[in-house]
Amino acid sequence: MILSAGIVIVRKETKEWKYLFLRAYKNWDFPKGIVESLEGPMETAKREVKEETGITDLNFRWGDIFKETLPYSGGNKIARYYIAETTQSTVTFSINLELGRPEHHEYRWLSYDEIKELSPKRLLTTIEWANSLIYQDTSGDGKWNEPLHG
Repeated sequence: MILSAGIVIVRKETKEWKYLFLRAYKNWDFPKGIVESLEGPMETAKREVKEETGITDLNFRWGDIFKETLPYSGGNKIARYYIAETTQSTVTFSINLELGRPEHHEYRWLSYDEIKELSPKRLLTTIEWANSLIYQDTSGDGKWNEPLHG
């Protein structure tokens, strides 16, 4: 089984959390990459975020918890996602030396509803997990609530 590791990156915008989503061709995903030998999954996730987005300001305010996807790509891969907050809004695509071009074509900061619309089915449980961590809906009125931790 091949393990990839990535990060669900969120940013507070006014009174709403936005999720960073990247597009490569027709595929939307969070920044992630294959865990290399002599590297732990968290190290991989941070490295991939820096390489793919230029974001270095990551606050793991929810700790080092993670959510793994079900096997995909013919049952040979699993992706592990951590969650972190950033204050950086600008994404910089660097050139992937193996490809000779950036790995991704587009990025968007999306609301919870917007990201669910673009997301592949395999990421929906990860998005639900992340959303449950960052919102504490105790009022039941659907209005802004503070993050669970912080």
